[in-house]
Amino acid sequence: MNATDRTSADLLRSALAADPARPLVTFYDDATGERVELSVATFANWVAKTANLLQGDLAAEPGDRVALLLPAHWQTAVWLLACASVGVVADVGGDAGAADMVVSGPDALDAARACSGERVALALRPLGGRFPQTPDGFLDYAVEVPSQGDRFQPYAPVAPEEPALIVAGAEYTAAEVVERARGDAPALGLTGPGSRLLSALPYDTWEGLSAGLYAPLATGASVVLCRHVEQLGEDSLAKRIESERVTATALR
Repeated sequence: MNATDRTSADLLRSALAADPARPLVTFYDDATGERVELSVATFANWVAKTANLLQGDLAAEPGDRVALLLPAHWQTAVWLLACASVGVVADVGGDAGAADMVVSGPDALDAARACSGERVALALRPLGGRFPQTPDGFLDYAVEVPSQGDRFQPYAPVAPEEPALIVAGAEYTAAEVVERARGDAPALGLTGPGSRLLSALPYDTWEGLSAGLYAPLATGASVVLCRHVEQLGEDSLAKRIESERVTATALR
């Protein structure tokens, strides 16, 4: 990654320029058997489409707060980078009633209804599938995002010194996200390109976000993000670590 990268969106652009075909996020849901692997290019395309949805259809502006009521999931990672691309504040697990808009998984819809602004629902079904029936008062992300543009250009430059992320009650600027992610890398066993970190940590703490997205992105590494990994036995987990060529782990 480039030393001049000051936001997580910058990190993604550098990763795309360096090696668009390499894996970036591999996601497992051991409750459903889902496995999804996203290259840098595919992940960046989802981010661009989501950022266009945010900036265009949802009229999000830099400084707006978006409550992300989502678990550790590849689509959550997409939303985090889309928020960074637009310059809005991603408030992970935040109060929907105090947010300008909310993005919710299927298990948090009741809490999300406290938001008086735009509401987006994610079914979190395999292959990014839609809800069988769109929840009342929400846009279905899987319906809205495919038609969005594949390239994104923010209306205004994203300022690295402005707030970008809130998690577990702590607020970080865009530059702090990058700096902390880089600082976390050695302890996580990330030594640079070729490193592959398996993370089973939830996304409700900085540690989970760093291991499950930001630190691998900041070091040119990749992440194997596992949800419901507690349903795996030790032998199955060991086989996954071997088959996915994992070089480091972050487990509960």
